[in-house]
Amino acid sequence: MNINATLFVQALSFAALIWFTVKFVWPMITNAMDERARRIADGLAAAEAGRQSLERSSKQATVAIDEARTRAADIISQAEKRGAQLIEEAKASARAEAERERQSAKADIEQEIARAREELRSQLAALVVSGAEKILRREVDSRAHADMLDAIKHQL
Repeated sequence: MNINATLFVQALSFAALIWFTVKFVWPMITNAMDERARRIADGLAAAEAGRQSLERSSKQATVAIDEARTRAADIISQAEKRGAQLIEEAKASARAEAERERQSAKADIEQEIARAREELRSQLAALVVSGAEKILRREVDSRAHADMLDAIKHQL
């Protein structure tokens, strides 16, 4: 065979291969590459959106944590104030109760003093009558002199 004819047939076969590749294979390859580039771009866009969402969520979480800490500090402060108020109320109540007890004890003491004075007066009157009876041994009549003894008792 002739080398020129072989070369011509090979060139014609190569041209047919190029035409077939350009017409049928190349569009499929470029479509596949375009699709892959589009998916990569979509993935990068989704990653960027996710990163931005994460940043927003992180900022919101930080704000929520700060608000929770502030509320917790306020609640603790109010609880401390209420505790101090309850302590003061308890102290005031205890002081009032102590004052009532003191007044009650004072009244009881005054009653006991009055009772003791009355008893001492009675005993003193009996001693005076007994002493006067012993001294006088005559004419002492306890019934007759009861008014006089009562008057003496009230003077004492």
